[in-house]
Amino acid sequence: MTVREFAAGLPADALPAYVYDLGALRAHAAAVRAALPEAVELYYAAKANPEAAVLEALRDAVDGYEVSSAGELAHVRQVAPGAPLAFGGPGKTPAEIAAAVEAGVHRWHVESVQELYQLAAALGPEQHVDVLLRVNVPVVEGSLQSVALAMGGRPSPFGLDPSAVPSALVLLAGPIGRQLRLRGIHAHLGSGLSAAEHLAVAEQIVNWSAALAARHGLRFDEVNVGGGMAVDYADPTARFDWAEFGDGLGKLLDRRPELRLRIEPGRAMTAYCGFYATEVLDVKTSQGEAFAVVRGGTHHLRTPATKGHDQPFVVVPVAEWPYSWPRPSATGSISLTGQLCTPKDLLAQGIPVAEVRAGDRVIFAMAGAYAWNISHHAFLMHPHPRFYFV
Repeated sequence: MTVREFAAGLPADALPAYVYDLGALRAHAAAVRAALPEAVELYYAAKANPEAAVLEALRDAVDGYEVSSAGELAHVRQVAPGAPLAFGGPGKTPAEIAAAVEAGVHRWHVESVQELYQLAAALGPEQHVDVLLRVNVPVVEGSLQSVALAMGGRPSPFGLDPSAVPSALVLLAGPIGRQLRLRGIHAHLGSGLSAAEHLAVAEQIVNWSAALAARHGLRFDEVNVGGGMAVDYADPTARFDWAEFGDGLGKLLDRRPELRLRIEPGRAMTAYCGFYATEVLDVKTSQGEAFAVVRGGTHHLRTPATKGHDQPFVVVPVAEWPYSWPRPSATGSISLTGQLCTPKDLLAQGIPVAEVRAGDRVIFAMAGAYAWNISHHAFLMHPHPRFYFV
């Protein structure tokens, strides 16, 4: 049974619903892993979608998970006990640091000199941890011009400024360094990069890291070039070229055989496996523009509002109309909105359709990442969607 068939068969009182295709997710994750060289570690950024079934489906393909809070840490630990964890985030609290020390995370992404002090203070006298310095690595002008979301290469709250790195290295060369073992550099600089763009940025990060190590007489074992692989909501068939990316990383590693590289994709791993299914409550025309009001909205599926795009969808006709009054309908272009009392509750705008009627189903694709988990669930206190894993 396809996701469309499953969603179309749900009773109306089971909508809205998130439906996840776990088989497709496993196949996609396995293909990503197969495209990468052996010396590239694949971590999944749990922030993209932390659903337990999603994390479990990825377990055989990923080397570990990246978490960015104590809550994510505890959740992933419970779902995937024993899996290596990388702990990041720009605002770690003392309580979160203590929890992560107790949990024994595999890698720490340290964002500031103060965080080095905080981490050292949280360790017992015999405890040791492995750290990567997250750095806002400078890149050639234009390297991040196309990114949808920039975390570096410009003023940013993420990571250390390059000018602060020497102070961090001096600190790590002292007594603190006996417990905080510096393994290398982390630099997640942007989101929405094509394979070619990501490779160009990754090479600059690796070269900068190697030059830094050479200047200070250090040896770096690892460089983490982050995630940010492009996902095109306007064209779901235009996927990130993992084969090109893996081949390029292999060539980069041929020139730097001393390194292990790590990547941390999130959206590009799970976006395609999730669907948001709902029904049309009403269809109306306002000043010449047609609107279909669906059950649910951006308080369930925040992605189109946050990224400013039209969420791809299909209309699944429902023949039955159990009421005595005329069935509202529209043809041509239509905008899909939700139930919220705000014009920002917009899921797709001015999209051509053959016909859409009240009572029809709508299935939004590419809802497997940064969707339910980033939405403002409590606004207007509508019921939460149901979740199905097929």
